[in-house]
Amino acid sequence: MVQDLGFDAYAYLNVQPVRIFAISNYASEWQVRYLTQNYAAIDLVVSMAKEQMKAFAWAAAAPRSLSKPLRRFYSEPGDFGIRSGISIPVRTAFGHLSMLTLASHKPSLSLETDIDQIAAVTAVAQLHAKMEQQDAAPTASVEIDLKAKQALCLKWSAEGKTMKDIASIEGMSFATVNFHLNNARKALDAGSLAQATALATKLKLI
Repeated sequence: MVQDLGFDAYAYLNVQPVRIFAISNYASEWQVRYLTQNYAAIDLVVSMAKEQMKAFAWAAAAPRSLSKPLRRFYSEPGDFGIRSGISIPVRTAFGHLSMLTLASHKPSLSLETDIDQIAAVTAVAQLHAKMEQQDAAPTASVEIDLKAKQALCLKWSAEGKTMKDIASIEGMSFATVNFHLNNARKALDAGSLAQATALATKLKLI
């Protein structure tokens, strides 16, 4: 239990180009708001995790140099008792990021006295592997929605059909099939059609 370690809450966040999901005991309202408003894109804690790739402590107070919308974002966690924390990021497959945050209602935490950094990084790496292995259900998530034609063409591709085959089966032109598959690849931030198909299958989009 995180309470036994002196923290109030935890959040495991997996950040991917096409999917962000959390496993956390944060208030469900905050989890949904964070993901649906795409706060990960402006959260300095996530930015710091990507840049540093090592454990660090943070406080929810917004730097004065930030814009009013950003300052408002940083005031919101306090409404749910999140005022400081220690985040431990790890690099995962395909250059993605996972991070575990241990949060507190205290105004600040100390990285030196509140956590064993080396043990924490090892634990987060093991946690991520376990989550992947068990395909753990997130407490909140946001995923990309492929358009119907994109998903259809990707599904045929996953069945081993060529673009020419798909065009014949669905009564489309080759150019139209290529258009849908290319847009699907871009939407999934994939470098190839094979990767797009694999991602869409893994995320159960097809």
